[in-house]
Amino acid sequence: MTIETTNKKFSSQANVIGPKITVRGLTKRFGNELLYSQFDLDILGGAITCIFGPNGCGKSTLLNVIAGLAPYDSGRILFGEKTLKETKVGYVFQNYRDALFPWMRAVDNIKYPLKVAGLSKIQQKLRVEELIALFSTKIDLHRYPYELSGGQQQLISIMRALATGPEVLFLDEPFSALDYEATLTIRDKLQEVFQLSCLTTVMVSHDLEEAVYMADKILLLTKRPTRVAEIIDFYAERPRTAATLSEKEFIYTKARCLDIFKREVYK
Repeated sequence: MTIETTNKKFSSQANVIGPKITVRGLTKRFGNELLYSQFDLDILGGAITCIFGPNGCGKSTLLNVIAGLAPYDSGRILFGEKTLKETKVGYVFQNYRDALFPWMRAVDNIKYPLKVAGLSKIQQKLRVEELIALFSTKIDLHRYPYELSGGQQQLISIMRALATGPEVLFLDEPFSALDYEATLTIRDKLQEVFQLSCLTTVMVSHDLEEAVYMADKILLLTKRPTRVAEIIDFYAERPRTAATLSEKEFIYTKARCLDIFKREVYK
């Protein structure tokens, strides 16, 4: 299968916009400490939303609650008109070393969710070939994760998260454990995916420049008890490059986000 064929497939899916995520009345406690209280949020479908806020405000917790990986006390979360169980989701963890199964070769890690979904071996093989073409990867997928570099392992994690064709993709600080070279590579690869699909994507970042660079919307949170400070739009053309960082709109958006962040931190 050629990269052109794969691109056409993903492009044909671009007319199917990922679902809007609606959070209503979310309450979450850690012991006696209130993290979220009657928290409401609307996440735009088919766009990239980056979550940014003060340390300890619950960025990853919010991501994990929405993704169904963490419990919450009360509230309602919908994906369009569907529940989480009715929605296909993919998740990329911060720590790729713990996320991948070390006893499985890279190719089997990618195939794992396809196997769980009941796809045949032929279907699994074809889907892996599509992902290889999409990411133009030359990684030896018959190696075990510990035989690969950090960037290669995280790329395998992303391919696995996309294997079942999710409607929503969650990423928890996907670049924080990578060196700068690997970060640049993975960011470019993810941009290709975003351009070829209309996934609803929610990403946590601890780096403001990275959040603005990747996002269509930057979700800025307050200190605990956490609420939405503001949601800032940034619709710069994709693919974004090094030149994007010096564009007027980028500089303005980053400065505005920084002002909001400092306002919340020093309240």
